[in-house]
Amino acid sequence: MNFVYIVKCSDETLYTGWTTDVTRRINEHNSGIGSKYTRSRYPVELVYLEEHASKTEAMQREYSIKRLTRAEKLELIKQFNS
Repeated sequence: MNFVYIVKCSDETLYTGWTTDVTRRINEHNSGIGSKYTRSRYPVELVYLEEHASKTEAMQREYSIKRLTRAEKLELIKQFNS
C-alpha cells in the first residue's frame, strides 16, 4: 500500500509526503535523514494519514494536499482526528 501523510514539525509547520512504510518514514524524519525540509525541524509528529492503492494515486493526492493553504490542511487534519 501507499500512504500520504502530514507531519507537524517542531516549529509548528506542516510537511506532506508519501511513502510505502509510514513507520520507517517517520523514523527517517526524526533521525534527520528524511526530507531536506524536516532535517532542521525534527522531531516531527504524524497528524494525518491516507491509504492509496497505487503509487500514482498517492503522488497525485500528495500534490493536491501540498497545494492547499495551511488553514485547509489544518481542517483536513481536524476531520481526520475527529
